[in-house]
Amino acid sequence: MQVKSNSGVEIEKIRKGGIAEKAGLQPEDKLISVNGHKINDAIDLMFYSSEQDLKLLVSRNRERITVNAGPGSDITGDLGIVLKPFKIRSCMNNCVFCFVSQLPKGMRKTLYLKDDDYRMSFLFGNYITMTNLTAVEKKRIVEQRLSPLYISVHSTNAAIRNRMVGNQKAADILKEIKFLVDNKIRLHTQIVMCPGHNDGRELERTIADLYRFYPYVLSIAVVPVGLTAHRKKEIRPVGKEEAANALELIHKFQSRFKRKHGECIVYGADELYIKAEAEFPPLPEYGELPQIENGVGMVPQFIHQARRVRVPNPVQSADKNRKRRFVTFTGVSFYPYLSKFIGKLKKSGVDIEAVAVENTFFGASVSVAGLLTGRDLMKSLPEALKKDDILLVPDIVMREGTEVLLDDVSRQDIEEVLGVKTFIVEATPKGIVDAVTALP
Repeated sequence: MQVKSNSGVEIEKIRKGGIAEKAGLQPEDKLISVNGHKINDAIDLMFYSSEQDLKLLVSRNRERITVNAGPGSDITGDLGIVLKPFKIRSCMNNCVFCFVSQLPKGMRKTLYLKDDDYRMSFLFGNYITMTNLTAVEKKRIVEQRLSPLYISVHSTNAAIRNRMVGNQKAADILKEIKFLVDNKIRLHTQIVMCPGHNDGRELERTIADLYRFYPYVLSIAVVPVGLTAHRKKEIRPVGKEEAANALELIHKFQSRFKRKHGECIVYGADELYIKAEAEFPPLPEYGELPQIENGVGMVPQFIHQARRVRVPNPVQSADKNRKRRFVTFTGVSFYPYLSKFIGKLKKSGVDIEAVAVENTFFGASVSVAGLLTGRDLMKSLPEALKKDDILLVPDIVMREGTEVLLDDVSRQDIEEVLGVKTFIVEATPKGIVDAVTALP
């Protein structure tokens, strides 16, 4: 029987030794259904392949094939099917603080995608505004238990939130959260704090409103707005006093929540502590680090690990008469913490230097390492490097799974321009120690 060419989702890869390979499935087959359930994406596949006896309907060369795949899970709990990625739904809002809208022209197209897709929230922890969810999609979230989701709240005051997201038709976020919570969907939430918009009393109100949904609202992160030199909208950065005031408010809530529940629930982003020049809480205060990818707890985790990592003895080069010299770098905001650890290595005899790289591409106000570009490195590092140095590049500056930075400059490009060997290392104390110990 012939089928429509657009039916099903194309299989991108079949893992060796998996159920799918044993059942005879092939890359470029189109998976139409599992046990009669239509497959639209990887989430459908995960959900419906948990059943015991699986019957897969596949399209190959426009012909339907029924495949009996046996039990729905092997030792790894995986069918061994990798589907072609789904098209990501973009955000239709016009947020006053949108980082994507502040990017300069001429970068690769994927950087300009404003993701607001609930599937990406469930799969990868991306934040969504819940302003474009349909009734069908909400039903799917509930039926397939797509939990936890990561929600951008900003304010629970509808007028303020709608103004901040640039969408006067956006649904009331408290009603949207209540729907999810009533259906036992757990949430991690964030508030991007913008001075004059949602700080002060509005911040206090938003945290209190979100707390009402605990324990289904698992965490609340307060993150200062990130601004580049290319922004067009008038919005103020978070200053030292504003950061300190926000932290004072957060700490009051934390004290209350800890007494009552044994956990903080609300957390200030690392950048708030840096801006306020305040001391970080000890790492245990961050619990299971639920929002570390949102910049909440990264610095305390590094400090904690730096105290416990074993520092090696001096490492000799192939030339026994000369030690190898290493150079690494980070963004301006994290430099004091990296520098302190590098000092510990130097005291042990490791010849290593750390460099603070200013972000000239996005502007000096963007001071985190993860947004450094290859052009920034090429401008800042030449004076710090000597012949035969080894440059340790923290993996956080690379696009995940690649050796390419945000501006498409590769590790090899950096190596050729700077004239030194470069190695990508894990951006942790152990990653640095392992590198200086093991590199040839």
